[in-house]
Amino acid sequence: MVRPGRDLSVITYAAMVHTALEAAELLSKEEIELEVIDLRTLAPLDTNAILETVRKTNKVIILHEDTKTGGIAGEIAAIINEEAFDDLDGPIVRITALDSAVPFSPPQEEHFLPQLRDVVEKARWLKSY
Repeated sequence: MVRPGRDLSVITYAAMVHTALEAAELLSKEEIELEVIDLRTLAPLDTNAILETVRKTNKVIILHEDTKTGGIAGEIAAIINEEAFDDLDGPIVRITALDSAVPFSPPQEEHFLPQLRDVVEKARWLKSY
């Protein structure tokens, strides 16, 4: 699934697709266009879609609910670095859960997981980079 845009890409999957699309809607009011890529599967990983969006927008956010250390964002960042580094106009941004145990308390879980405000803030920063 691709949502057309040109300013930067958000590569994501599962529940974070909804967060990315909500961020795209909010940021469109500020004339910041996000292209949201829903990977749908992690194995096999759609490398072509990843590289195509990076080459199109030149700026990328990788968003997922897993922790940063050991998460799929690191692998996606490595693919981008190896195959599309010259196409980047800014750093690869990873928005992930905190590197800690998953909490059981709803307020703590909200702090642990990436939130809409995190995506909006990082997208604004990356757009201006």
